[in-house]
Amino acid sequence: MKKTHIVIIVIVAVAIGALLIVAAPGDSTYANFGQAGKNPDTEFHVVGKCDKAKPTEYNPSVNTDEFTFYMVDNNGEERKVVLHKNKPQDFERAEQIVLIGKMQGEDFHAKDILMKCPSKYNGEKPEATAEKKS
Repeated sequence: MKKTHIVIIVIVAVAIGALLIVAAPGDSTYANFGQAGKNPDTEFHVVGKCDKAKPTEYNPSVNTDEFTFYMVDNNGEERKVVLHKNKPQDFERAEQIVLIGKMQGEDFHAKDILMKCPSKYNGEKPEATAEKKS
């Protein structure tokens, strides 16, 4: 092999390595509220369900980017959540929630939320739903 071929291969390998580092997901990992509380400076993904027995609070006339609710993580631990975004559409229908954020004191402050909502057809075939609309 010529020296130029070796140099080109090394340059391509370095470029691929740089792309993999840049394209790698963020430094956040999945955890529960307990783990997030022990590492308040680290961003985590916390999976759980909204506690529908407790009130939610969203007052857009005061602050459009603050929605407060209570969530129970997969270990059964409940925490107050402050979402620094507006209230998501169909929040009440969500079956499961993934929060992305950090613990601040006793509350979890989320910068983003992902929701798993029920199926659009709720077990029905799409054709049956289309026929009902006709």
